[in-house]
Order: sequence, then structure tokens, then C-alpha cells
Amino acid sequence: MVVNYIQIELAYANFRACTEGRTSDAGRIDMMPLTMAKAGETVTIRKVTGKDEVRQHLAELGFVVDTDVTVVNEMAGNLIVQVKDSRIALDKTMANRILF
Repeated sequence: MVVNYIQIELAYANFRACTEGRTSDAGRIDMMPLTMAKAGETVTIRKVTGKDEVRQHLAELGFVVDTDVTVVNEMAGNLIVQVKDSRIALDKTMANRILF
């Protein structure tokens, strides 16, 4: 349990570094899954992963690169997000495929 907490803290610190324009040691900006965003936070989608059918479905819902998404609520990794003028519920599996 302690290892998971440390990994989460490191990932969140990395997220903050990315939003401040800092990069990782390799010189690239690391991405994080949407599940790491906190309620009330607005992030910009940088990549959508998964099979073609899944990526297409998410794109049809509005989850495309360079789109701003606001996390409205989070419960056990499941999210309610604001995308454009719509609120959409995502389970943890789908939310993990959207990177910011």
C-alpha cells in the first residue's frame, strides 16, 4: 500500500512539473491518465490510447487531442467530466485511456 501511495505522489509531482512546462530527464513531457486529475481541474487531452474502435468511440464523445476536459466529480477512479457542452460519465478503464 505504501508503494502505491508513493507512486501516486511521484506521478502527481510529475504532472505538476508538466503543467509548469518542465520535462522529464529524457527531455520529453510525460503524460498521465485522466484518472489522475482532481475534481475541478481542467486538463487538455494529449493522447487517446486503445483499440481503433475504442478511440473512435471516445472521439465521437468529444475526447480528441487538444480538447479541454474538466473533471466534475471522481469516485473510486470513475469520473464525471465536462467535455465541451456535455457531461459524460467514464469508468476507470476508459478514463485511463485518455492521457493529458
